[in-house]
Amino acid sequence: RTPAAPPPPPSARQNPMFGSGKKSAKSPSGPSPGSKKMGKDSPNVKPNYSRPVGLGDAPAEFYKWFKEADRDKDGVVNGNEAIEFFSRSRLPRPTLAKVWALSDKRRRGVLDLEDFVVSMKLISLAQSGKAVSAEVARNIDQEKDLAFPQLVGINVSGSIEPSPGKSPGKVSTKVMPKMSIKNVQSLQDGLCKLYMRHLRPLEEKYQYPVFQAPFMRPQDFAAKPAVMMLGQYSVGKTSFIKYLLGDQYPSAVIGPEPTTDRFVVVSHSHIPKTSPGNALAVSADKPYGGLTKFGQKFLNKFAGAEMPSPLLESIDIVDTPGVLSGEKQRLDRGYEFPDVVRWFAERTDLILLIFDPYKLDISDEFKRVIQALGGYDEKVRIVLNKADQVDSQHLMKVYGALMWSLSRIFRSPEVPRVYTGNFQESEYVYTEFADLMDRERKNLIEDLYSIPKSNAARKISEFVKRVRSLKIHCLILSALRDSMPTMFGKESKQSKLVSRLEETFLKVQQKHDLAVGDFPALEPFREHLRGCKIDAYPKFGADKLKALDDILEIEVPALMQRFGNPFA
Repeated sequence: RTPAAPPPPPSARQNPMFGSGKKSAKSPSGPSPGSKKMGKDSPNVKPNYSRPVGLGDAPAEFYKWFKEADRDKDGVVNGNEAIEFFSRSRLPRPTLAKVWALSDKRRRGVLDLEDFVVSMKLISLAQSGKAVSAEVARNIDQEKDLAFPQLVGINVSGSIEPSPGKSPGKVSTKVMPKMSIKNVQSLQDGLCKLYMRHLRPLEEKYQYPVFQAPFMRPQDFAAKPAVMMLGQYSVGKTSFIKYLLGDQYPSAVIGPEPTTDRFVVVSHSHIPKTSPGNALAVSADKPYGGLTKFGQKFLNKFAGAEMPSPLLESIDIVDTPGVLSGEKQRLDRGYEFPDVVRWFAERTDLILLIFDPYKLDISDEFKRVIQALGGYDEKVRIVLNKADQVDSQHLMKVYGALMWSLSRIFRSPEVPRVYTGNFQESEYVYTEFADLMDRERKNLIEDLYSIPKSNAARKISEFVKRVRSLKIHCLILSALRDSMPTMFGKESKQSKLVSRLEETFLKVQQKHDLAVGDFPALEPFREHLRGCKIDAYPKFGADKLKALDDILEIEVPALMQRFGNPFA
C-alpha cells in the first residue's frame, strides 16, 4: 500500500483558477444582479504591468479595496480598519473572526496586501455558504468560480448595522500604554521596541548576558517560526524533510551512514541556493549572529539552504547532524554539540526527536542532547519513523521500549506526543496499521502548518519570561551591592556574600514576593559572580522596578489587545 499523500500545501503564489461559469449561491448581503466573477472575464480589470507585490494574479479591484481599507495609509490593514471594512460583508462576527485568524498567517496583528487578498476570497466563500477552515485557506487559490465578495458601500448598496458588543469602528481598551501604538507596526515590532527602550539598557548595566542569555537583536523578534529535527544518523531526518518540501533541499545527502554532518537551516527562496555559515552569522537580516560564540569550527559545519516550497513560506526547518552512538561517539566534532542544540531549541517553535524501530537505544551523546532541551519540554515531539517496516506484534514491543527509554530521561509525568508512521515517499511494507499511519502522518503535517498560529504567543511568552528574569537578576545584584562596604574590606565582604548567596536569594524572594521557580540556578550564578565586582553595579531603584512591572502589566497586554484578533 502506498501511504496517503500529505494534505495539499498552501499555494499562495500559484495562479488562481477563477472560472466564468455558473454563479455562486447568494450571499447573506444579497449580491446585486451585476456581481462579477474574479478573473480575466471581469470587464473592469485592465492589464497592469506594474502590479503591487502581494497581489499575485488577483483582480486589481482588491488593490483598490486594500487602499480604501488602509485608512491611515501605513501599508497594512490593522484591527480597527478591518472591523470597519469587513463589516461591510454583513457576515456574523464569529465568521469574520475566523477569516481574520486564517488571513493573518504570520500573527502580526495586521494584514498586508497578500493577507488582505486571502481575506477577501475567504469572505466570498463564506458568503456563498461554504465553510471556512484552515485547509480551505491553504488552498484558496485553487478555488474555482469565486464571485467578488459583496461589500455594502463598495459594490452593493445598503447600510451597515452595528454588531452587538464592540462598535464597528472602535476597539475598547482598559489599559493606557506609555508607548505610542501609532509607531508600532506589529506585535513583534512592539516587543522589539519595548526591549530596546527598557530592557536592553538594564541588561547592559547589570551584565545580564554574562549570567543568563545574550543580548537580543531586532532579527530575533522578526524571525520566522522554526522546526528542528534531531535524531541518530539514518533514521530518516533528511528524507522526512524531502517529503515535507516535495524535493531535496540544496546540498542535502541521504544515505545509510552519517551523511548530514552540518547544521543546515532550510528557508524559502524562489531560487535554490546555499549559503556558508560565516555569511549567515554576520547577515543583518538573519537571527544567527549568536552562533559566532561557538567558534570557527562550528561555523564551518553550519550552512543555509534555500528553495521554493509553500511550507517554507511560513516556517524554517533546521536539519541537524546525526547523533552519534557506539564507537562513533569518540569522534571529536570540534564544538559542543549539546550547547548548539540548546541554542536552537531556545529559538525554535517545535523540536522533533526522530527514531526508527532499529535505533531505539539512546546513546550517551543523545542523552546529553535531550538533557540540553531541559526547560523546553513543551516544544518536543517524538516521531517513530519507518514504523511500517515491522509487523504489528513487533511494533507494539518497539513502541513500549521507546516509551520506557524516554521515561528515564524526560523528567515529567508524561512523555511528549508520539507520531507513529512512515514519513517518506515509499510503500508500506506491513499494512496492518496503514490507516493509523496515514492519520498520524496527516496530523503531524497539519501540526507543522499550524505552527505560525502559535508563534506570536510563544514570542510573548518568551518576552515575559525574560522580563521576569531580568527583574530578579537586577534585584539580586542590587541587594548584593547594598550589602557592600563603602570603603574598606570590599574583597572579603564580596567573598562572604558569594559564599552565602542563597541568603540573598531568600531575602529578595521574600521582600518582593517573587516565585521561587523564576530565580536562576544558584551554582551557575555564584560562579559567574566570582569574576564580577559587586560594588560596580548601580542601585536598582523603585522607578526602574516599576518600569519593568508596567511592561508586564500595561505595555504587553496593550500590545496583545492592539494586535490580537479584532473580532474575537
